[in-house]
Amino acid sequence: MLQSIKNISFGLLLLSSVAAKAQTESARQTLLFDKDWAFIQSNATGAEKAVFDDSKWKKVNVPHDWSILGTVDHNTPSGRGGGFLPSGIGWYRKHFVLDAADAQKNVSIQFDGIMANSDVWINGYHLGKRPYGYISLNYDLTGHLNFGKGKINIIAVKADNSIQPASRYYTGAGIYRHVNLTITNPLHIQNWGLYITTPKVTADKATVHVQTTVVNDSKESKSFALKPQLIDAKGNTVSGKTELANHTLAAGKTLTIDEDIQVDKPELWDVENPVLYKAVYQVIVAGKVVDNQAVSFGIRQAQFDAQQGFLLNGKKVMIKGVCLHHDAGAVGAAVPLSVWERRLKLLKEVGVNGIRTSHNPVAPEFLDLCDRMGFLVMDENLDTWTAKKQHAENGYAQFFNDWWDKDTRDMVLRDRNHPSIVIYSVGNEIHDNLNDSTGFKKYRDLQNLVHQYDSSRPVTMALFRPAISKVYTNGLAAMMDVVGQNYRENELLAAHAAHPNWTVVGTENGHSLQAWLALRDHPFMAGQFLWTGVDYLGEADWPNVVNGQGLFDRTGGWRPLTYQRQSWWATQPVVHIVRKQENAGVGPVVADWTPTDFDTYDDARVEVYSNCDEVELFLNGKSLGSKPKSADDSPRDWNVTYEKGTIKAIGKNKGQEVASEELKTAGEPAKVILSADKAKIANSWDDVSYVTATIVDANGVPCPIADRLVTFSAIGAGLVTATDNGSLANQESMISPSRHTFNGKCVALIKANAPSGKIVVKATVPGLESGSVTIDVK
Repeated sequence: MLQSIKNISFGLLLLSSVAAKAQTESARQTLLFDKDWAFIQSNATGAEKAVFDDSKWKKVNVPHDWSILGTVDHNTPSGRGGGFLPSGIGWYRKHFVLDAADAQKNVSIQFDGIMANSDVWINGYHLGKRPYGYISLNYDLTGHLNFGKGKINIIAVKADNSIQPASRYYTGAGIYRHVNLTITNPLHIQNWGLYITTPKVTADKATVHVQTTVVNDSKESKSFALKPQLIDAKGNTVSGKTELANHTLAAGKTLTIDEDIQVDKPELWDVENPVLYKAVYQVIVAGKVVDNQAVSFGIRQAQFDAQQGFLLNGKKVMIKGVCLHHDAGAVGAAVPLSVWERRLKLLKEVGVNGIRTSHNPVAPEFLDLCDRMGFLVMDENLDTWTAKKQHAENGYAQFFNDWWDKDTRDMVLRDRNHPSIVIYSVGNEIHDNLNDSTGFKKYRDLQNLVHQYDSSRPVTMALFRPAISKVYTNGLAAMMDVVGQNYRENELLAAHAAHPNWTVVGTENGHSLQAWLALRDHPFMAGQFLWTGVDYLGEADWPNVVNGQGLFDRTGGWRPLTYQRQSWWATQPVVHIVRKQENAGVGPVVADWTPTDFDTYDDARVEVYSNCDEVELFLNGKSLGSKPKSADDSPRDWNVTYEKGTIKAIGKNKGQEVASEELKTAGEPAKVILSADKAKIANSWDDVSYVTATIVDANGVPCPIADRLVTFSAIGAGLVTATDNGSLANQESMISPSRHTFNGKCVALIKANAPSGKIVVKATVPGLESGSVTIDVK
């Protein structure tokens, strides 16, 4: 249990107590270590020492991305890659007390992400340095701790991303993911020491293979038994053992134990029904449980096939994927889990079933979410090897030779039990020379390393202009488990025609109709991953600070291309109306019926995106005719003489109406209305409600061209933590309670700050009627 202790001597105001109960000798303790850190956004000489005075530092909880809290500046060293947000050095220190009862235990700490070039100390002892900011770090604290009442321990962390430019896209800064402290007996299951695969799967029976690595950190040999238990989604035990084999493990040694467990009538994990099981493993000594670990897994069979593409449990599934970066707009890199859940639900609504983690390991809870929601994941490790990329000259390329193996190994060991992961990628658009022996060796070494720690999944990489790099003809592509290519879909189709035994996948693809047809019309294509699912910070030219190629803007706003993608990928009937923004087919496509200039707009070029057999279009109740679905999935189009009022599309299948949409002309802005995506939230860092402010006219019709300043406030059991809009050039402070609307909308992120109660969120706009919404805190 973690408790706050105050008013200790030496001015140490941030103290936590890890109180171990006597009866917990038999079980490991994993404690969330997020609260009560001291932080300073500068270099602090001597801050690694235990006697350092941090009493005047800022008090923060992690996850904490201090870069997103800064000011956008055209001259900042991070440049276009970092979204013109600040970089530098940040220090964190945490003071805590360990119970005397744990003095003979092993204690370790895991950081799921420190950005970047981190150094970690415990009580002045240097635990290690890690350049890569995306990898989970685990440090053994045993032997460097103080135990007992009043005996303080101090962990210090230095995060340094001051040497820029270090990335082509936004990284964040600081301890931006969760931290956990783990206390175990010296004899215990190794960190990431449970490895579960399902090598044989049928509807009647499945073989679950479990590999368990046990470590003995005590000073004497230990005899133990390993007790397995498999539990289904309903909490029922489906397999276990009554007779346990005894094992003997010498001091300081590890032992890996393999066993197969049969599960009758298994419930299979798939994208439609992502059923999860749990494996609970106990280490037993003299009848007492001295350690236990529980791991979720799915029973499923995934296969990439040269002729059928991708098969899940023997059934062909087209991977309809998107690439995602690790930031989430206003929250930067420190992303609450409910933010990811909201985004993944939106992507599911479009028909997306796959995620590529571009181009780095993600937070482990993100993968848990993909497991629960039924996404197929391409788990990717790196954006560069040794060749530098423009706008990232001081990035990972300078560390690759020393760290590629450890960083890749740790990603695989941590992630390999997730049923959502069906393939690994070991690089994105690598600029190293892949037409010589050194390039071959780098790829082979990476692929072999992945196979060493996870032999159950194939490996690919996102090839960059393979016709130029010669990888389709020099033998490199032939080494790949699955050949992946970014864009230029016809090149990949031609490569498969020349090598029909190759399995192929689009690792990064555009939103065009041509790209979609390359997947739709070729069964051997396993899938595609669109660039991107959601807009992301960085990789943008001033005055833009956001890359805007997403299906959704960073607030979750839909775009016309999102509506079109839904008409291609969704299984439910859909119909959406769009038009060219300016007269006579000029300008971008918009999804509204409110021109910017009524006097010059009379020739409306209208398109309808729909998967329905037939679509009929109406203007102010008058039919403009019906059109059938095109064989090549191109949109249906009408030339319409513009009239104010209502335009409506009705989609029909076999003559029956199955979907419809209407757009109305907006009048002058009259009020702001609020809607919350979650009416109830918990008092948890990972829970947040998105409140959307929409400017509407007197009849409640959204005003898409309204640009107004909205000021949010929260009364009661919560607060406004950030605001945002969908503009690519929005340079307003993310933590400001005020935000201009973009396309008539903006959002506020609301968190709870009390265990229960109500949060009344209000939005005011000068000259307009205010709006409010109430959120309950559970």
